[in-house]
Amino acid sequence: MALKVGDKAPDFTGVNEKGETISLADYKGKKLILFFYPKDNTPGCTAAACDLRDNYAELQKQGFELLGVSPDSPKKHAKFIEKFEFPFPLLADEDKTVLNAFDAWGLKKFMGREYDGVLRSTYIIDEKGVISHVIEKVKTKTHASQIMDLVAA
Repeated sequence: MALKVGDKAPDFTGVNEKGETISLADYKGKKLILFFYPKDNTPGCTAAACDLRDNYAELQKQGFELLGVSPDSPKKHAKFIEKFEFPFPLLADEDKTVLNAFDAWGLKKFMGREYDGVLRSTYIIDEKGVISHVIEKVKTKTHASQIMDLVAA
């Protein structure tokens, strides 16, 4: 069952790149952009994260916090953040608990092959923990403007 606009965001707790615990409750009273991506340091994921980084000040001005989630380890996340100077945390979801809770893990097709993997998606969660927008077709190179156009509409 896919999550949709108006649903309460699933509670989650995980560990960031510094080994600190992060949960949905930490963002209570704030608007959160929760973006799911397959893997650190791959072309599409790097493009999307760098676009969010480059537009971070504008997103913050609009009251948003950002949190990226992938199945990579905290150590890999730390290197990814250091390499590209991301100003937002990345959640290490190695057991895929958060990915599964947000329907961001499932069957993918690539070059005729089917396999389970991260379904690149973004959830915008309001101050009360309710999903206000869902982006299932993420535009990696222009993800920030995709988000801003959606919330402005």
